[in-house]
Amino acid sequence: MNNKKIQIAIDGPASSGKSTVAKLIAKKFAYIYCDTGAMYRAVTLNAINNQIDLDNEQSIVDLLQHTVIDFKTIPGGQQVFLNGKNVTETIRNEEITNSVSAVAAIKDVRSNLVKKQQKIANNGGIVMDGRDIGTTVLPNAQVKIYLVASVLERAKRRLKDNQNMGINISLDQLEKEISNRDYKDSHRKISPLRMAKDAIKIDTSSMSVEQVVNKISTIIDQKL
Repeated sequence: MNNKKIQIAIDGPASSGKSTVAKLIAKKFAYIYCDTGAMYRAVTLNAINNQIDLDNEQSIVDLLQHTVIDFKTIPGGQQVFLNGKNVTETIRNEEITNSVSAVAAIKDVRSNLVKKQQKIANNGGIVMDGRDIGTTVLPNAQVKIYLVASVLERAKRRLKDNQNMGINISLDQLEKEISNRDYKDSHRKISPLRMAKDAIKIDTSSMSVEQVVNKISTIIDQKL
């Protein structure tokens, strides 16, 4: 394996397969994986736990001073900790999923977390996924991937994930929620969801996870 350590940015809308693929790519190349979405979800959870109105931007920003987010890799995968508590599953619940866009749109929240993300990626050997990695967080990343899939396909994926967690929400409702999330993410003023000019778009609608990983791996190999 080449010892060169590069930055890999994987962006895309909700449920396009970013996290699943990014984790597998990181494991394959023995890189660090940073789930930026989990960081925004953790901040959202912290605000909700502290009964802060999500429209109260200043209170959420002030809370960041007392918010510690850690990633720990254990057998079975990476875990997310908020102020020392494992919140890996909690941050994936429906309330957080439907609230995180509002928190992620707050300018000072983004600037704070972007600085943390850039620090994590400083030495390369990083796979980072999110919505503004290739455009804002790691604009000089050597590999930029933009994953897309139809709303219906993404809703089906979310439905399957929810069923595995015992969450019962209809496919129609999930389609509406994903469409709404797409709109919010692509229309926010700060770092909206958009494809970097030098990113490679991959439509995962009819691809298996293995096929997506293999395609991205080929692109990475060409940069190493």
